[in-house]
Amino acid sequence: MKNYVHRGDTVELTAPYAVSSGGGCKVGSIFAVAINDVANGAKGQFHRTGCFDLPKTTGEAWTVGAKLYWNDTTKAVTTTVSTNLLIGVAEEAAASGDTVGRILLGNFA
Repeated sequence: MKNYVHRGDTVELTAPYAVSSGGGCKVGSIFAVAINDVANGAKGQFHRTGCFDLPKTTGEAWTVGAKLYWNDTTKAVTTTVSTNLLIGVAEEAAASGDTVGRILLGNFA
């Protein structure tokens, strides 16, 4: 197929804020996890799919398969829809006091 470019599992994005390796980042409607540290305004490589342990909003308990959203203000994953971006589902249950949760990123673009 001559119009194929690449799988899209990893993409090069310009970070809208500094992101540490393994940190989540929202660029427009794309959510991805930084492969390396990326400075604010710099281009870097990001994973769009896979399973990651990411900061979790405390006070929320997750069940396996619960829809999860990225809160770009707190830079944490939440179950609250509001204006947050849908990024995937919980791969494991998480207690309300947990500060990290396991997320299976979805490809929603």
